[in-house]
This record gives sequence, C-alpha cells and structure tokens, in this order.
Amino acid sequence: MAIKIQIPTPMREQSGGKAEVEVTGATVKAALDDLLRQYPGLGAKLFDNGKLRPYINVFLNDEDIRYLDEMDTAVTDGVVLALIPAVAGG
Repeated sequence: MAIKIQIPTPMREQSGGKAEVEVTGATVKAALDDLLRQYPGLGAKLFDNGKLRPYINVFLNDEDIRYLDEMDTAVTDGVVLALIPAVAGG
C-alpha cells in the first residue's frame, strides 16, 4: 500500500489527468517531494520559493496539516493526502 494524493481538477493537467497519485515518503513533505519527482509540472502550482503556497490546503485523511505538524506531519501507507485549493469569491 502506498500513500495516495488526491489531485484537484485544476491541477490534473499537470498530473497527466490523474485524480489520484500514489507516492512514498515518511512525512507530508517527503510525499509531496515524491509527487513532484513524478509530476514536476505541479511544482509551480503548489510551491513558491520552496514554501507551500498559502492558498493550498493539505489534508491528511480529514485533518488539516496546519493543526498537526504541518509539512513534518508523519504519514504511513494507506493514508490519503488531499490537495485543496482555497476558493475565493462572492
């Protein structure tokens, strides 16, 4: 079993159309690094100067990583990371 990352629709062009990608890693950062290794085009969508863009929310199963250990949050096989871009408007 691997870690699964759910790719939002606006980013699927950079993930080869995939809605879900399997990655490896011991932390959220390592898992995202593996995602970028597989799909480098996602880098500009997710990161700015090496930091996660402020409008990208990352959930580990159903928990926002901002309330855990952020990018250092441990992950194990079978977990799901969801990338959720913030939506603004009115």
